[in-house]
Amino acid sequence: MDIISSELNAPSVFREKAVLSPDYLPKRLLHREDKIRELTTAFKEVINDPGNTSVRAVIWGRTGTGKTATVKLFGRSFKEVVNKKGIKVEYVHINCHRQRTLYLLTLEVANTLKLPIPVRGLSSQEVFKVIHDYLDRRNIYVIVALDEFDYFVNTSPQEDVYFLVRLYDELSAAVKRISYIFIARDLSYINSLDKSVKDHILRNIIEFKPYSSSELYDILRDRVTEAFQENAVMDETIRYIADVNGFDKGGSGNARLSIETLELAGEIADRERSPIVTVEHAKLANSKLNQEASIILDEIGDLELHNLLLIKAVMNLTKRYKDDEFPMGRVEEEYQQVCRDLGEEPRRHTQVYEYVRRLRLMGVLNTRQSGKGLRGRTTLISLAFPVTQDLEDYVNKQIRVRINTREE
Repeated sequence: MDIISSELNAPSVFREKAVLSPDYLPKRLLHREDKIRELTTAFKEVINDPGNTSVRAVIWGRTGTGKTATVKLFGRSFKEVVNKKGIKVEYVHINCHRQRTLYLLTLEVANTLKLPIPVRGLSSQEVFKVIHDYLDRRNIYVIVALDEFDYFVNTSPQEDVYFLVRLYDELSAAVKRISYIFIARDLSYINSLDKSVKDHILRNIIEFKPYSSSELYDILRDRVTEAFQENAVMDETIRYIADVNGFDKGGSGNARLSIETLELAGEIADRERSPIVTVEHAKLANSKLNQEASIILDEIGDLELHNLLLIKAVMNLTKRYKDDEFPMGRVEEEYQQVCRDLGEEPRRHTQVYEYVRRLRLMGVLNTRQSGKGLRGRTTLISLAFPVTQDLEDYVNKQIRVRINTREE
């Protein structure tokens, strides 16, 4: 009890730790003002000529470049400004990795609008018709942001993508009340769509480039002011994290990772009872966080068993051969061996290939087509992050959980 009491009453370098959460949306987004301006320009027609057209914008860029936060801030602010002008606008933000089908996506739109929809009995198209009738009756316009849209494109039937994108070719509506913001990590899956669909999407394209070290410094400095006690974080600490992650200094340009490193550095300082977050705390935090794995741990935790077994296979090859890339055939052989070691029946090639595609979309694996030097053409597979002991332990734990849960 004394230990618990001592820990609970210990001083902390933090003042408002929630400011460092990935879900926190600041009142301003440094170095993304130009992107909000571009989005505003794209959606001017909603004000100038409401209902005449369905506006579409594509936001794309690497993980941690501020795409989601910028779109959310734009949606919230645009709604507020436009409503004051007497035009009713709602903003709906949907993560396509969570709402994986057209039907779940349409239900999420309805739920956000507080429109009751029967759980069963209606098709996706019928739900959209109900939503549109609701908007018509109340003279409302809605901007729907589809986050991780490239995942939806990759996993959904072509007709569902077609319906969503070319909504007003399917719905007979005099007034166009639904506009879209498509958020993606890259444009390759969108570019692979049929031209008639692609042309409806790629109208307003806004690229989010990785942050430079000076931009990350400004972002971190801003969060420190809100999240930490006054003078609790040394300026050298902020500069170190910004330089390690700055794209111009060889880093990923990932603001989310930078903020996560800052938070962990503060936690380490608290554990050491240090009133100041030093560069050494930041270095220790950085060593515990590898650049991609820390971001996707939550997603890995939701994966099914054979996706995890495939990840384990690539990790095994990476450790064994001290190499970065492996042909699809070798990865599949290792996956089959992992399955045999655990008494699992390996999946067939077509299913394994689908696992690779999904894990690539999640950012867990990288893939590319082989060039000269290999007989024929094959897909080369690599992990998108270094193999650490902590990560390996985590994957192994998740595999054991899946197997044990099934056996109970």
